[in-house]
Amino acid sequence: MMARETGILADRAIAALFDSGRLSSEKELDRDQIQPASLDLRLSAKAFRVRASFMPGPNHLVSDKLDRLKLHVIDLSEGAVLETGCVYIVPLMEKLDLPTGMSASANPKSSTGRLDIFTRVITDYAQEFDKIPAGYSGPLYLEISPRTFPIVVRRGSRLSQIRFRIGNALLGEPELQQLHNDETLVAASNPNVSGGGIALSIDLSGDKEGLIGYRGKHHTAVVDVDKKAQHDLFDFWEPLYSRGRNELILDPDEFYILVSREAVHVPPLYAAEMTPFDPLVGEFRVHYAGFFDPGFGHEAAGGRGSRAVLEVRSHEVPFILEDGQIVGRLVYEHMMEHPEGLYGSGVGSNYQAQGLKLSKHFRV
Repeated sequence: MMARETGILADRAIAALFDSGRLSSEKELDRDQIQPASLDLRLSAKAFRVRASFMPGPNHLVSDKLDRLKLHVIDLSEGAVLETGCVYIVPLMEKLDLPTGMSASANPKSSTGRLDIFTRVITDYAQEFDKIPAGYSGPLYLEISPRTFPIVVRRGSRLSQIRFRIGNALLGEPELQQLHNDETLVAASNPNVSGGGIALSIDLSGDKEGLIGYRGKHHTAVVDVDKKAQHDLFDFWEPLYSRGRNELILDPDEFYILVSREAVHVPPLYAAEMTPFDPLVGEFRVHYAGFFDPGFGHEAAGGRGSRAVLEVRSHEVPFILEDGQIVGRLVYEHMMEHPEGLYGSGVGSNYQAQGLKLSKHFRV
């Protein structure tokens, strides 16, 4: 099958960007750094603690702003602690020299979102976070602000990922509805396709023990972002149970891990992304790790019934979430071609066939 002229670049094409010099890195790539539809981005050896987050704007390099706003420089070569409530800017190892017709977008990795680490990619002359305009040539930086747990990071840590696209490949609502009819994108008897996406709702009915989610604890030890199964769940999380009410009151400034009612499916020739839910509908935000790779929830890739884990915060006021309430929408885009590897099938995926699941750092 011929590749499309618009769409998200697959793993083979991302590797080709390195071969052609459109992508470069100060260090050889990690074996699993290229994902089916994205590239993990790695921290370099220095972090700049800054007074406040900032946008470079159309006339400034990030380095110009760092000279003015940095408080101190932290050496990450042997690992260092980033504290909650602080803002850090870290240059990334990877640099871009995009061709004229190719743009990119970034998102936190799944594990980053589940640790409530706020991250955004910044470019020189940027007017938007996490958006890299077509033809951009220059360095990448990551803004990092741990919200719930202090973290240990080091040179080479991977907190964010980037996707590359040519043209506009978003599915419109009729095409999305047809794809759902053919492939069952979400396991819902009457799917809500509107606003350019397909709705996901919250599951507050609980599992057989009544577990509906977790709330992050305050004043914990540090989480090492590079180590799996290192931490006891109960040192960092408070399990939440339904008690038969099928609702949850979100307290302001608390962080919750919840799960979608629907299982999600991303067919191999598509990629999906969670979009922010309309704030006019409720005083809460799903702080999401955004990207769903081709093959997520795909039965042939071992993912039958993969539900979306949701990172949720209330805003200024307490807010009652009820079972089945819509909390986000998935938008789907075409891939340029079929990826060589699918999510879950031998590419080191941590969250295939998942239900309610904390990040890989915790022992259950």
